[in-house]
Amino acid sequence: MGKQKTKKFAAMKRMISLKDQRIKEKDRAKAKEKKKKDPSELKEREVTKYPSCLFFQYNTQLGPPYHILVDTNFINFSIKAKLDIVQSMMDCLYAKCIPYITDCVMAEIEKLGMKYRVALRIAKDPRFERLPCTHKGTYADDCLVQRVTQHKCYILATVDRDLKRRVRKIPGVPIMYISNHRYNIERMPDDYGAPRF
Repeated sequence: MGKQKTKKFAAMKRMISLKDQRIKEKDRAKAKEKKKKDPSELKEREVTKYPSCLFFQYNTQLGPPYHILVDTNFINFSIKAKLDIVQSMMDCLYAKCIPYITDCVMAEIEKLGMKYRVALRIAKDPRFERLPCTHKGTYADDCLVQRVTQHKCYILATVDRDLKRRVRKIPGVPIMYISNHRYNIERMPDDYGAPRF
């Protein structure tokens, strides 16, 4: 009995590498020369540049009247805690506060429907300043992070953990949140007379 030849599974044709000696000299790939590392040479790495208005964690653009960017869930949690947004902000910071709401946040509240009609009515309050959005898409978190990164004059008011985690990486941006039925500030320079929690 003769042996049967079995086909190899997923067999491929072998290709000659471009460095092979059988290929003509002009078609052959050039071998890369390795540079010797100089131990005294300065190591380069990319470091993000921060604006000159920031000195360590202090932001010189922050000061009364405070400009506070409000997130959707911050309004919802304020309603649940039965807090008046503007008054509670002033109680927290001991200064005049101007709440700002972007078009993306407004669209997000409108999408939530009838269940959040009280939040929508609060967002349309004339004390709230409206900020128009020019970017594509209506994802509110990206919009807020972009605004806070570009303009360092805002305090971000949010209860969202993921958004807080993203904003903590940006230096000089304080975060306002709700705990024990009152507003608190996460990072605030001592220079402006605001209490540190």
